[in-house]
Amino acid sequence: MKLSVLFRCAALILFSSTLVLFPADAKKPVLLYSRYFNAPGEDRYSADTTFKQVIEKLREHFDVRVDANPVTTKSLSDVRLILVANPSDKAVAGHSAPHHFGKQDINLLSSFVQRGGGLIVMANQENHNLDVEDTNKLLTKFGLQFTNRYTDAKKLVLAKDVPIIGGLRWAYYTGNQVLIESGNSAHPRSLVTNDLNQKPAKGPRDEPGSLLAIAEPGRGRVIAVTDSGWIANFAFTEEGVGGVALKGQDNWEIFRRLALWAAHAE
Repeated sequence: MKLSVLFRCAALILFSSTLVLFPADAKKPVLLYSRYFNAPGEDRYSADTTFKQVIEKLREHFDVRVDANPVTTKSLSDVRLILVANPSDKAVAGHSAPHHFGKQDINLLSSFVQRGGGLIVMANQENHNLDVEDTNKLLTKFGLQFTNRYTDAKKLVLAKDVPIIGGLRWAYYTGNQVLIESGNSAHPRSLVTNDLNQKPAKGPRDEPGSLLAIAEPGRGRVIAVTDSGWIANFAFTEEGVGGVALKGQDNWEIFRRLALWAAHAE
């Protein structure tokens, strides 16, 4: 057989193998932005407004779904990653009460994660109608808890040895500290611990402790993060909010890496 023919055959075999490993029609993993735990009428982080940019960017990597439907075994059957932002505590005036994490939700989501699903839960500062008590009933399954201790808006330059997001600049807009239960079987650990040498842009609060934590229960991955506003439009454009604009940040790249990690799609 001529060398040219051999070369073409070898190239065909290599190309065919590549197609098997990375099929052209491979589906993107499904990301569900669940609004089920946000109060009806609470549009603070709507996918059509404040979160519009991040939802559009996520579509580059995920099949993104946004809804306020109950989470069920059926609705999560093909979902790889769930995002919950600022789960609500109280009703918005003129609307019904929000749905808190109940026993059935907690069992379902815990099972979803144990089987390999990803979960990102983002908190917020105290005046953002945030449910901490029932949200913690879910997070405690993974050795994590939100606590009503706060650090004001800050841009943190992360050390290069931080896993997943090392060397990047994280600008967040005030939120809860994350408590970590040492020895928990879900292997919870802090990914970003507040650096007291880097001062808030505005405000006196600067608590020591974790601002962003991860856990790996079973085959799944969980992220608990202090703030929801850091992936809002005003953060990406660096316009800021509440008189604070944090310039020179890598927020989208940080969230992109975290989402892909949580979905086992990195």
